[in-house]
Amino acid sequence: MASDDIALLAEALSKTHVGNGELSYKGRGLKLDTAESVKELVGEIEEYQGLRALRLEGNTLGVEAARAIAKALESKDQLQSCHWSDMFTGRLRSEIPNALRSLGSALMTAGARLTELDLSDNAFGPDGVKSIETLLKSSACHSLRELRLNNCGLGIGGGKILAIALTECHKQSAALGVPLKLKVFIAGRNRLENEGATALAKAFQLMGSLEEVHMPQNGINHAGVTALASAMQHNPHLRVLNLNDNTFTKRGALAMAQALRHLRSVQVINFGDCLVRSEGAIAISAVLREGLPILKELNLSFGEITEAAALVVAQAVQDKPHMEKLDLNGNCLGEEGCELSGVWEPDEDDEEEEEEEETDEEDGEEIKENGVTEGVSPVNHQPACHPEVVSFLSFPTAEGLLQLGKNRPGFIQQQVDVSNSEVAADAFLKISSLYNDDSEINKAVLETVDALLKKAFSGSSLQTYSFLSTLLVMLGLLKGEGKVKKVQVLPGHLLVLEHTVQQDYFPQDHASLLDTFVAR
Repeated sequence: MASDDIALLAEALSKTHVGNGELSYKGRGLKLDTAESVKELVGEIEEYQGLRALRLEGNTLGVEAARAIAKALESKDQLQSCHWSDMFTGRLRSEIPNALRSLGSALMTAGARLTELDLSDNAFGPDGVKSIETLLKSSACHSLRELRLNNCGLGIGGGKILAIALTECHKQSAALGVPLKLKVFIAGRNRLENEGATALAKAFQLMGSLEEVHMPQNGINHAGVTALASAMQHNPHLRVLNLNDNTFTKRGALAMAQALRHLRSVQVINFGDCLVRSEGAIAISAVLREGLPILKELNLSFGEITEAAALVVAQAVQDKPHMEKLDLNGNCLGEEGCELSGVWEPDEDDEEEEEEEETDEEDGEEIKENGVTEGVSPVNHQPACHPEVVSFLSFPTAEGLLQLGKNRPGFIQQQVDVSNSEVAADAFLKISSLYNDDSEINKAVLETVDALLKKAFSGSSLQTYSFLSTLLVMLGLLKGEGKVKKVQVLPGHLLVLEHTVQQDYFPQDHASLLDTFVAR
């Protein structure tokens, strides 16, 4: 060992005892290759009575050195916290698993009960996860509260191994009457993708104890986000949710909004750079209005959110008593939108981009003269209550509406599945397109629409916001995803909307949402 290293080591050792049972070598930049190179460190560990925390981060540990340290740890049954991030800089990838295996084995031999394990910034990949798999399944981790594996290159395979280990740990600890109650899970920048995230989501759901989840920059799209959203619903004490720089799109955002409805303790949400888009932002706004009572921070930056949708978000959080920060940077706001004033107007480039993104649309779908699309049936596929109703909803005409008789509002209300936002919006547009100069027809249209919307607005805020955002997409006022296409806007659509927003069943905040988009 070089004399300079020995001198540096001696200086470090004089500063290692920091109280509270912690022995720290943090950030010393020591290159520890052999047993001889860690002789004095080992002596410090052996002599430290009541060792509870060991900080080795910021040094580089070889296999022999790790084995020597591990031997010293075999008698440290009170050890609770292992801060071992950035511990293998410059090491071969094949070295790291052997070093981790030695250290993990020592913890199990000692009978330690860990509460914190931090292995972040160690590029050990799936093989590294395998080397700590036995430790994670053992009684040493039954008491684990914080697991930090940020920037470890886990990949899909590592994510699956980790999920299995956590599940087994919970199973074994639950059998002993003390189930694993992990509170903090950090695994950003690990390329987990959908399969890894979905596997971990099952473990999260099983534990149900998470308070902080940080999984940014993992290449997760809507399928993985949906799985995580489902798992989060089973973790009622969740306070921080950070999924920054993954790809939600509409489906993922709607799933996450649905999950947030069940969570009352959330204080920080980071969905920045997640492509939440306007429809997703509106869905999250619905949850903000009816829930998340102690939210402090919301990040929806760089999400392709339009000015009007951003305004809806801002309005939804303005009465939050604990709100400290709303981040909408990097969205499509413009100068006025940065001050949250004015509205968004689609331009030709937006419309061209929308057409390019709708790659999964069915061929042959066209706009009809009454301003609705062919191929979208607003009919509930359960047995029809009246064949004339099915016929009318498929091919709406003024005569057909009148022929349904006085019970038409009830027939329509029964037949249309308002839980499906696209079906409900399409039915509304078909019926309202019939509004004209005939008072008898207009009366029938308004009665029918009132019945339909009373039922639609009787659901959750999230459901009704989803209906309105779909309606805005169909009217060409909001850029959407998937197969929903814009209709030809007719006077009847706007006149009936003007009527509905004045009715008691139409929530005031929903009216404000429509006004934000329609007023130009």
